[in-house]
Amino acid sequence: MFFIAIQGGLEAFLDYLSAHVLTCLIPAFFIAGAINVFISQASVTRYFGGETPKTLTYGVASASGTVLAVCSCTVLPIFTGIYKRGVGVGPATTFLFSGPAINVLAIVYSARLLGLDLGIGRTISAILFSILIGLIMSFFFREERALYGQNIALPESGKKGYVLLLYFVSLIGVLVFASMKQWLLTGISLGGLFSVLKRWYDQEDLKMWLFATWKFMRLIAPWLLLGVFVAGMIKTLIPESLIRNLLGGDSLRSNFIASVFGALMYFATLTEVPITRAFLDMGMGRGPALALLLAGPALSLPSMIVIIRIMGLKRGITYIGLVVIIATLTGIGFGRLFP
Repeated sequence: MFFIAIQGGLEAFLDYLSAHVLTCLIPAFFIAGAINVFISQASVTRYFGGETPKTLTYGVASASGTVLAVCSCTVLPIFTGIYKRGVGVGPATTFLFSGPAINVLAIVYSARLLGLDLGIGRTISAILFSILIGLIMSFFFREERALYGQNIALPESGKKGYVLLLYFVSLIGVLVFASMKQWLLTGISLGGLFSVLKRWYDQEDLKMWLFATWKFMRLIAPWLLLGVFVAGMIKTLIPESLIRNLLGGDSLRSNFIASVFGALMYFATLTEVPITRAFLDMGMGRGPALALLLAGPALSLPSMIVIIRIMGLKRGITYIGLVVIIATLTGIGFGRLFP
């Protein structure tokens, strides 16, 4: 049985390397590195100040994970920083929920490996329900609004807006067209990228970009590949009947189990995606899959301890409960719409 499991893991690992790494993951790492270098955390988190209109604050907090490319290991210190600076518990928990769920790597990888419906569903659900969680937390703990008055005055990114737009359009074009195997359009996008780099980016910019890209690859790729291997072993070791019984369909029980499992487990960045793919292949419902994708990056047993230490027992338990409940209800709704 042990050798059969190892064989299953190796097969999944090799299949993943051939199907996803070159055309999907590597371009996504380059995009994440570019976001990390040329769109600073400072230019985003400055909108969390008390003088910023609430609609803009919650909007930025809910979508900032896409811009900041934070992962589950980096969201907690950033959350701690903005929370301790006097940002209200509402915007802070909105960011805490959405940040790891919608980073650019998660969006691309989920859509590629799990299907466009789950990729889009994960992104939209994370944004909308992060705002809902933040508003509920703000209502429950409205006494903190008196503290919500400090602005975070931080510097802007150095590149002009139209330059960044051309730069990211070219990068995204490479990713999209390479994944579609449209090689002519991929080449055109690469040509546009090289033109932008030659005209507006100097050698120091390129060094910072490549270093940030390598940092993401070094930190994430080993865990991701391990996750692919473990997912292959899971498909071999766990009976499909067990997955179908526990996580099949769109019942309240299956979605709740998926949410609690995701909340308790620690998933290194993106490893929840191949594991979810394995569960789907074994009979997991698409609703519980989304519930797992929402609760998994947002929580883990270690992160729960940190969150409670930062916010206090009452606020921490309330946040954890909201994540599990909303992930469960979202999974039920998604499963009914996309069976």
